[in-house]
Amino acid sequence: MSSQPFAADAAAPMQGGATPAFSPLYQQIKGLILQSLQQGEWKPGEAIPSEMDLAARFRVSQGTVRKAIDELAAENLVMRRQGKGTFVATHAEQHVQYRFLKLQPDSGDARVEGPAQRRVIDCRRVRASADVARALALRTGDAVMQARRILSFAGVPTILEDIWLPGQAFKGLTANQLADYQGPTYAMFELDFGVRMVRAEEKIRAVLPDEEQTQLLSITPVTPLLSVERIAYTYNDAPMELRRGLYLTDTHHYRNELS
Repeated sequence: MSSQPFAADAAAPMQGGATPAFSPLYQQIKGLILQSLQQGEWKPGEAIPSEMDLAARFRVSQGTVRKAIDELAAENLVMRRQGKGTFVATHAEQHVQYRFLKLQPDSGDARVEGPAQRRVIDCRRVRASADVARALALRTGDAVMQARRILSFAGVPTILEDIWLPGQAFKGLTANQLADYQGPTYAMFELDFGVRMVRAEEKIRAVLPDEEQTQLLSITPVTPLLSVERIAYTYNDAPMELRRGLYLTDTHHYRNELS
C-alpha cells in the first residue's frame, strides 16, 4: 500500500463503497464515517472513536479526520464535547430537539413554556396515497403509518398535525407511544425504531381551516392558520416522515434562523 494520502481510496471500498476518487480526501473520510452512522455502528448519544483511532482506521492524518468531523458537526450529525470527545447527535439533547421546533411563544421562550400537551386522535396502518408515496419515496399503495394529533399549550389547541411514516421502518407504532413519550417525538423515533431525522425541508403557506379543522382546533372558519408541510430525512437523504401541520399563531410565531 502506498504511503501517499490517497491510500484511503483503496481502503474505502472495504468500508461499503467510497465516494468518487476525485473528491477531496476529507470528504471521502466524511462519507465513510457517515456510512458507519447510517449503519448504526455508533448509536445516537454514543461517543465515536477518537480522531487518532479514526486516522489509524482509515490510514490518513488526524488533520484530515478532524476536517471531516468538523463538517459533520456543522451539519448537526455529531457533537463535540470539550475534554470528552465527539458524540453522535441525538434529539434527546436539548439544543438538538429545539432545532426542529420552529413555533415559538410571542412572550418568553419555548424552553420556559415547556412541552406541548398531546392528544392523539388516530394512529393506524394505511396504504400510501400517490402524494404521500411520492414524498416518502415509496410506491402508491405501500404501507405507511398515519397519525393525527393535536398539540396544546396551556390547554389551548395550537397545532393540528397529520404525520405519515414508512410502514416497514415504523411497524408497530401505536397511539399510546405517540401520546405517552415525554420527550421529543424524534427522540422516540430514535429510541424505539432506530430512525434518526437529520434534516428537514418545509413548505409554508397561509390557509383557512375546513370544517373538521375548525372543530378540532376550536376556532372559527375565518381564523387564519399557518400551513407547514415538512419532509424529514434520515442519513443518505432518505425521506422518513411527511408531516403536515396547521399552526394557530395568535399567541405564537414561526421562527427561523438564517445563516
